[in-house]
Amino acid sequence: MNICLNDKIFEKLSTVVTSENVKAYVIGGWVRDCFLKRDHPDKDIDIVVIGSGIEIARKAARKISPGIKVSVFKNFGTAMFRNEEYEIEFVGARKESYDRGSRKPVVEDGTLEDDQKRRDFTINALAISINKDTFGEFIDPFGGIDDLKKKIIRTPLDPGKTFSDDPLRMMRAIRFAAQLNFTIEESTFNSIKENVERIRIVSSERIATELNKIIMCEHPSKGFILLEKSGLLKIIFPELDNLKGVETKEGKTHKDNFHHSTKVLDNISKNTDNLWLRWAALLHDIAKPITKKYSPDTGWSFHGHEYIGSKMIPDIFRKLKLPLNEKMKYVQKIVDLHLRPVALSQELVTDSAIRRLLFEAGDDIDDLMILCEADITSKNEAKKTKHLENFKFVRNRLKEIEENDAIRNFQPPIDGSEIIIAFGIKPGKEVGIIKNAIREAILDGIIPNEHEAARKLMLEKGNEIGLTPVDHAT
Repeated sequence: MNICLNDKIFEKLSTVVTSENVKAYVIGGWVRDCFLKRDHPDKDIDIVVIGSGIEIARKAARKISPGIKVSVFKNFGTAMFRNEEYEIEFVGARKESYDRGSRKPVVEDGTLEDDQKRRDFTINALAISINKDTFGEFIDPFGGIDDLKKKIIRTPLDPGKTFSDDPLRMMRAIRFAAQLNFTIEESTFNSIKENVERIRIVSSERIATELNKIIMCEHPSKGFILLEKSGLLKIIFPELDNLKGVETKEGKTHKDNFHHSTKVLDNISKNTDNLWLRWAALLHDIAKPITKKYSPDTGWSFHGHEYIGSKMIPDIFRKLKLPLNEKMKYVQKIVDLHLRPVALSQELVTDSAIRRLLFEAGDDIDDLMILCEADITSKNEAKKTKHLENFKFVRNRLKEIEENDAIRNFQPPIDGSEIIIAFGIKPGKEVGIIKNAIREAILDGIIPNEHEAARKLMLEKGNEIGLTPVDHAT
């Protein structure tokens, strides 16, 4: 097992724990990912100590670098510090017992075996000694190494107790299955289905953290499909759960918008690591259940779902304790505009329509186009190719208009102050009327985006609404 401990950091840790005559082991994700030959980008190392993890953390920090600050969490018996490469957390070996109304355990000192028993999954209970006399010794009491080989998520102890004690572990099981492309063992998954109601004692912040990790997987659809099959999705994210299912009338059927949305999320995940663009992909059709209508002439329609969906997002973000700042507004904007490039790709595109899209999307136009291309989930390859060619045309037109007119994020060349001075008026609706006329004229291509042309139009519009220019020369 020395291959998992071949970094110099383990030599230093080994020196400390050996000199202090305490037993210590690297455990959890570092060991798991080492066996999977998987990069561990966060460089998190968990050390379990038979004794005081806090004291060993302090001594290890001094050994590595005297200037390292150690963060201590006495209530949990843990301490951690960061250096340039790693985040290392130390915890004293412990056993836990739970009150049914809370996922916060009552903790007492324990053995390594006690500590491994409290771990969520067998693949996270693998431990390797870092003491000099047993350096590299591997401890796997629950067959975690076999589960890694079989690509199985399984709990060390009875899954019903595991999930009832700490219901967040249900979401972690699904998240690991999605991240690692593993299967959740049958009795473990059945236990999740039996304990879904327990998720209600978990905070929204914890749930959102797991959802974000699922969304950032290579194939996030796997996680959301497991959430739906388990029954968790209906409780934690009912708006997304409502998308599932199809309906047929007079031989006309609409697609399953839950599976479509997760497929779009998979598609977009191939092209971006932007968490919030991935959220926009997942939520782009969120209002379809609300807007669904059937007409014998035209079949199923979801008119206005993009606008109504954008209005639903603040409430969704609020319930999930996601940020209610510019990130949320970005998701709203992308959802609101996601049909605009589609419309442009299916009709004779006017320069005015392109200018308006550039103006409204601003710097997010490229992200919007990525979503539109990901939104093509047809299994008909000819149809898919045609849509992609159409979007390629729209991209070219966007580039041409932007180069010629500099519309993206543009500000009209005349502002309210200049209008007020020109006509000697106070701020009011007249200023807004003139500013709007100038902006619309530029977007429609009636005048160029230049000061002289805009000033001429300002004077003409002012005259129309009964304003007289002030002669400042007198």
